[in-house]
Amino acid sequence: MEPTAGAMATEKDIAARDEPGDAKVLAPAGEPPFRTSFPHKAGHSMEDWDTVATVGTGTFGRVNLVKEKTGRRYYALKIMSIPDVIRLKQEQHVQNEKAVLKEINHPFLVKLFWTGHDNRFLYMLMEFVPGGELFSYLRNRGRFSSVAGIFYSTEIVCAIEYLHAKEIVYRDLKPENILLDREGHIKLTDFGFSKKLVDRTWTLCGTPEYLAPEVIQSKGHGRAVDWWALGILIFEMLSG
Repeated sequence: MEPTAGAMATEKDIAARDEPGDAKVLAPAGEPPFRTSFPHKAGHSMEDWDTVATVGTGTFGRVNLVKEKTGRRYYALKIMSIPDVIRLKQEQHVQNEKAVLKEINHPFLVKLFWTGHDNRFLYMLMEFVPGGELFSYLRNRGRFSSVAGIFYSTEIVCAIEYLHAKEIVYRDLKPENILLDREGHIKLTDFGFSKKLVDRTWTLCGTPEYLAPEVIQSKGHGRAVDWWALGILIFEMLSG
């Protein structure tokens, strides 16, 4: 599993949020509210940001919450170990994620602002989504009300339709990859399994519980696999 660009909320925070639009998250003490707009500069380096905390870890990397040294904006910095990416044969997935993130621009998809690398690590500077994973809310509540389920499902449909209109298949829809912003709206993250797809592909990838039959049976699959995963997710949100 790859690290994601959201911060984990506390159990107290999660318990207070059940309905859509109620995912307010405060900035660190003494800081202004989170801002995720990006200052347009000619170039960037790792010296531009201070690390605040590690907010996610994965098989070959981590995500740090970072803050501008010269401003007040916060970002999620995804740091991937190059040797581990190569050892785990994830080069194509990393390239796909970078290509997809550079192409997309939608309010329900996490934004990529900058990429870089050195001899040891690959870096992706992304929008910081402070509400945490939908998974945490679902685990805490057991299931969502029908109003909340419809709200989240509608926003996910908008995001998936946007990707499909660009001939991009997502292939990893699950609660862990859905973040909530400070207003309670969703942001899909982790595009490692995403790719441009005109017709069909035969790659076996994704999370087993959400895989469509044609993926499991290696019969070739198209963008419809995202709708299968959404059906499972809706059932999970409403039934627990």
